[in-house]
Amino acid sequence: MSDVRFAVGIDLGTTHCVLAAVDLTASDGDEVVDWIETIPQLTAPGAVEELPLLPSFLYLPHPDELRPEDRTLPWGEQPPFVIGELARNLGGRTPIRLVASAKSWLCHPGVDRRAAILPVEAPEEVERVSPLLASMRYLEHLRIAWDQRRPDAPLAEQDVVLTVPASFDPAARELTAEAAAAVGLAHLVLLEEPQAALYHWILAARGEWRKQVRVGDIILVIDLGGGTADFSLIAVTERDGSLELVRVAVGDHILLGGDNMDLALAHAVRAKLAGQGTQLDPWQLQGLTHGCRHAKELLLSDASVESVPVVVPSRGSKLIGGTLRTELTRDEVGRTLMEGFFPVVEAAARPASRARAALTKLGLPYAQDAAMTRHLAAFLGRQVDATRDLAGFEGRLSDRASFLHPTAVLFNGGVFKGRPLLDRTLEVLNGWLATEGAPPVRLLEGADLDLAVARGAAYYGYVRRGRGVRIRGGTAKSYYV
Repeated sequence: MSDVRFAVGIDLGTTHCVLAAVDLTASDGDEVVDWIETIPQLTAPGAVEELPLLPSFLYLPHPDELRPEDRTLPWGEQPPFVIGELARNLGGRTPIRLVASAKSWLCHPGVDRRAAILPVEAPEEVERVSPLLASMRYLEHLRIAWDQRRPDAPLAEQDVVLTVPASFDPAARELTAEAAAAVGLAHLVLLEEPQAALYHWILAARGEWRKQVRVGDIILVIDLGGGTADFSLIAVTERDGSLELVRVAVGDHILLGGDNMDLALAHAVRAKLAGQGTQLDPWQLQGLTHGCRHAKELLLSDASVESVPVVVPSRGSKLIGGTLRTELTRDEVGRTLMEGFFPVVEAAARPASRARAALTKLGLPYAQDAAMTRHLAAFLGRQVDATRDLAGFEGRLSDRASFLHPTAVLFNGGVFKGRPLLDRTLEVLNGWLATEGAPPVRLLEGADLDLAVARGAAYYGYVRRGRGVRIRGGTAKSYYV
């Protein structure tokens, strides 16, 4: 594929998909020509917009709900389903017809991932799809969008890098590659998402990254997205007089992310409504969860907002417009997320193994302990010896250390768009380091929490041609299906 013009990165995310590219013919060394592809999608019936994010939602409308012209895409197709922004909006009102978190189901070993099981709580009259098919639909949409824009450089003929969580097991990786092959992307590379985030940091620094790290640094990458919590450790070493990055550890697969937080907030609001005498049906809780996601994002990103209205879909004739209205406050979000997901704990803390029924959706094996900080403590504790035999790291960590001491941290994932959650994580991590006499971590700046993974994946496609810095270790496997 020596005549390939573009390296293309695809972030097939739990919450949204992103498509990025590097022009291989116009890039040289640290001077990289890259961009985010906007993705045409329905945003209202019959209305198409080009957006940088394609929400990872698939909506299965009632036959009488949308006319064929309401579902027309720019390339002329009128599929019986809806993908993207409109799918997310329609699903907020009718959640029993919405496929969400397909990526979480794709890595669930306890179900048949090729079976039509989604939406899980859909009634019999709603056609279901498999986690594999939903993933195929998202990838197909991205491929067609690219091909329509560049018919002379179809996506199947470019260097495609598709990202997966570092903790994905071999079966989940194979299914991801299978979904891509089924829509014509038979030749691709899978890259771990935390590594893609670090590649983006290198790309964004445009050659200046070497001034931000030094030999002996341990970079902790915390990737907290919609579905998974991914931890990776990257060591900065020296080889032939040049800095080199080596992945030394990756965490266990933890199904813990924004989805869990939205569900926890929905349970908190449901309890508040119950105290006011209103009981919600299970299907209403699904709709409330989507409303809480929007409210959470607004409250965490804008300090001037104290409360956000939340609409709960209802069939009740006594309710105006068939809906129930409540609100989510800044205090409720802070209390639920800080205490439940980001509590201040000691470095010796470990995740509890008791069941947490309130935070478990039917079928999905969410983490039994929702506290991300306890999972992080366990990861660093397990990796205390990860660098002892690494050249240049001998003697850097005291024998009395109870966990591996990172010196720098890179955050990734939409969860951290809420700065309070990022600051709390830094507070806890630096507290652990202080108790063992270690300096605080340096925050690596320049992260683009929504777009970093796709952009880093595209940059990795460029790096694979020997034209940039490469992280050693980890999985970057080529697939020929």
